[in-house]
Amino acid sequence: MIQQIRSRLNGRIDWRQTFTALRYPNYRLWFWGQMISMFGTWMQATAQGFLIFELTHSPAYLGLVGFAAGVPTWLFMLYAGVVADRMSRRRLMIITQTAMMILAFVTAGLTFFHLIRSWHIIVLAFGFGVTNAFDAPARQAIVKELVGHEDMTNAIALNSAMFNTSVALGPAFGGVIYALFGPAWCFTINGLSFIAVIAALMAMRLEPFIPKAQLNSILSDLKEGLRYVVTHSMIRTIVSLVGVISLFGFAFATLMPAWAVKMLQGNATTNGFLQSARGFGSLAAALLIASLGRFKFRGKLLTLGSFAFPVLLVVFAFIRWEPLSLLVLFGIGFALILVFNLANAAVQELTPDALRGRVMSIYSLVFFGSLPIGSLFIGWMAVKTGEPTTIVINSLIVLIFAVVLFVFMPKLRKLK
Repeated sequence: MIQQIRSRLNGRIDWRQTFTALRYPNYRLWFWGQMISMFGTWMQATAQGFLIFELTHSPAYLGLVGFAAGVPTWLFMLYAGVVADRMSRRRLMIITQTAMMILAFVTAGLTFFHLIRSWHIIVLAFGFGVTNAFDAPARQAIVKELVGHEDMTNAIALNSAMFNTSVALGPAFGGVIYALFGPAWCFTINGLSFIAVIAALMAMRLEPFIPKAQLNSILSDLKEGLRYVVTHSMIRTIVSLVGVISLFGFAFATLMPAWAVKMLQGNATTNGFLQSARGFGSLAAALLIASLGRFKFRGKLLTLGSFAFPVLLVVFAFIRWEPLSLLVLFGIGFALILVFNLANAAVQELTPDALRGRVMSIYSLVFFGSLPIGSLFIGWMAVKTGEPTTIVINSLIVLIFAVVLFVFMPKLRKLK
């Protein structure tokens, strides 16, 4: 299979195709608006973590903030998918982005006037989680409205490139602003950054939204979306793969701070390098997928990523030399994006527009909802067995699942 992929890649990589989706005016507005907003979001996330630790001097509060932000995923995500199919996705996103902007300015105001307390941050994190739960299905589903069907994979790859660029650079900017001017300015800049994406959404020229003539009950619509995912063998397979990797594989990032200190004898700087190496690998994969244009071997690349990711994780578990660890983490990030980007694109292409919001809410629930559970599981397991053994065991679970799909679901690697 690797030889087949290599032969198909020869002559197919054209970096001029990398930014094909930006030829669409609506997507161009979306891309640059989101790019600015995501930088602000990661600045806020970095400042928020520093601030609550300064207020409490307790690492437990970091986990509590993450939990508060993650709970709304389970509470509201499926309902949000129904909403995303019942109203204009652009209008829904303008509402959610405006709500996030208000929350950012509230956080900034409390911090400027020295009124901020730890419970404020937890409540505000929950508020951000609620707005993100309603924003995510619409954000995933609106891509189909911004570009042609044949360029959707390119658009999703550019979305990932945008996200990983902000992950790599946003926290660094946030740390500098925090050190020079204080956390309130990080929150203020984030609030201002939402203006870019709101303005972009308002400037788009989209087909008018036509609501369904007859609405079913919310429960009926939810059941319809769930039934479609469960009965569609390919979507069910892809969502299951994303869930297994998120639950048992992707959670390895939770152990990076401990790994940097205990395994590599490093410090916070080492941890930063480890996180950045994975981020740059993800960015490289996203750009590669974008450069391939309208290629027809997505299933083979997806399958390759599903094998490469756990194998590289096992290799990483036995490395104690920082430069080699960084190189392997680059590969891990690369393999992760092969899976997540191509899985997202495949699910969207296999889903009719009338169901897109609900199906993508299920996809988002499996992806985002599995991460906090996986983090709790892998953290508990590391206490019991140690970090290297934990990573090896979880990697083998992912690898076994990939083998099962390879044997019993050959249609996956034939996906075009």
